[in-house]
Amino acid sequence: MRKNRDFSKWLDTFRPSINSYNYYADFEKIYRNAERFKTEIFVLNSIIGSKNIEQDFEKILTEYPKCIRAVPILLAVRNFEIYCQDENGAVNYDFKNFANSIEQYKYFMRKTGLFDLLECRLLNLYDYVKGVETGLDSNGRKNRGGKQMENLVEFYLKKSGAEYYKEIYLSEIEKKWKIDLSAISAQGTSDKRWDFAVKTLNKVFAIETNFYTDGGSKLNEIARSYKLIAEKAKQIKNFEFVWITDGKGWLKARHNLEETFKVLENLYNISDMESGIFNELFADN
Repeated sequence: MRKNRDFSKWLDTFRPSINSYNYYADFEKIYRNAERFKTEIFVLNSIIGSKNIEQDFEKILTEYPKCIRAVPILLAVRNFEIYCQDENGAVNYDFKNFANSIEQYKYFMRKTGLFDLLECRLLNLYDYVKGVETGLDSNGRKNRGGKQMENLVEFYLKKSGAEYYKEIYLSEIEKKWKIDLSAISAQGTSDKRWDFAVKTLNKVFAIETNFYTDGGSKLNEIARSYKLIAEKAKQIKNFEFVWITDGKGWLKARHNLEETFKVLENLYNISDMESGIFNELFADN
């Protein structure tokens, strides 16, 4: 267990980042998205470098109208409807149902600069679209980052061989293992969802996990709320609260984290998991 540990030394082991190799780009998703309009893209690819770009564009729209569906992604837009306005008025362009006139689509291509792009600034439209998808995928990093700590904790739970349950509500724990958790549920008025629950021979462990690269008032609130849970959890027989956290963001909120550290015995970080804390914790119970 972590008894008699020094808080400052423990905090020194916190990581600046938790990013894995697949955090930066989800290439399977990128290739999959690029493939959606592969045919349409290759049709449009045929007019790259054209000396009569507008006439050639009109021709392929007449013969292959579906190729218009690939236009939004050239502007890094996921929607099929794009609204534009200028001194000549406003137009809502429909790139899914071919609801606008060819002249309107040509105007769109001209004003957005796409004709110029196709005419002289590209070699391969499909590779260009993969580049666009890579850029759009960067928006997904926040979602991937939010799950990385949970995934890491789950990895070590599996490694420990523990019987664990993911994303389980307080009421489910009460019902499943006949434990009264009213002390931490405001007498049944709050049904908190725990990231994990572990069942050993004699106890149930409720686990919360998070990682913070940046500081802020939110961290102080979290530390205070978990301190309160830790104090109330001590009243519950055969139940323990476990908090796994990490990240250099805590350096700016170390005071409140230290206060929780003093009352929550089961407060761990990534280094603790790497050292086998789960094996030790669950084996003792």
